[in-house]
Amino acid sequence: MSAAPITGNRGILATFGRDGLIQIILIANSILMLAPAIIMVMSAFKTNMQIFQDPFGIPNFTDLANFATIMTRSNFLRYLWNSVFVTGVSMALILSLGMMAAYAIARYDFKGNAFVLLFFMAGLMLPLKLAIIPLFILFRDLGIINTHWSLIAIYVAMGLPSTVFILTGFIRTLPRELEDAARMDGASEARIMWSVMIPLCRPAMVIAGIYNVVPIWNDFFFPLVFVQNDALKTLPQGMTTFMGEYSTNYGALFAGLTLAAAPITILYILLSKQFINGMTSGAVK
Repeated sequence: MSAAPITGNRGILATFGRDGLIQIILIANSILMLAPAIIMVMSAFKTNMQIFQDPFGIPNFTDLANFATIMTRSNFLRYLWNSVFVTGVSMALILSLGMMAAYAIARYDFKGNAFVLLFFMAGLMLPLKLAIIPLFILFRDLGIINTHWSLIAIYVAMGLPSTVFILTGFIRTLPRELEDAARMDGASEARIMWSVMIPLCRPAMVIAGIYNVVPIWNDFFFPLVFVQNDALKTLPQGMTTFMGEYSTNYGALFAGLTLAAAPITILYILLSKQFINGMTSGAVK
């Protein structure tokens, strides 16, 4: 008579133990992900000596000396605007061109359809850093070295493969009856894409946007190669102002990194609902 309750309790304990282990793993992973960001923010309010003597100590958050330093001893606002401009134009081109390509691949059956998709997918396996010398020669001949357009061209080429891949798969899951209804109402193909498909693809576009905006915003390599003018530098490159050959102002550097990370963090928080909806849209029919 007592075997059934014991067995049931063991099942409950086993389930609780498994769920508890999962929760522990998730909490540990969250700590590992958040710890560097927390240390970075705290270090932004410390001097070099405080950073090395007490790296995990709570700083005086009213001490804004490091933030004043980056505003007065560097062109921080100029670097910020350059990053916003390059990232914004790149993302606008990536999402608009990627949406048009994905819509054509997903909805039109034409000879070479699969080849075009595979052509975009090949971009996921060929990092542009391997072609840095041919790119430099090409941009030099085009006359766009030391301009933002060289960076925008590279970022668009880097972002299109993943964007086309994400949007093509998402569009193929949408019912064709929506487009047929729009055609019956007299809508053109362009109108169908911009008025019907884009609103439906918003979650997937948010995923593609977040997937591409972070590496573009944080990129250091390509601005270092193609931009030498200080007035054209982006934030990651501009923050090297505080890194010297013999000394580094780590407090000011961490303050700059904190301000540089803030826009992307805020953007992710604002779009987190759309991001989660896009990630789970294919899970439920």
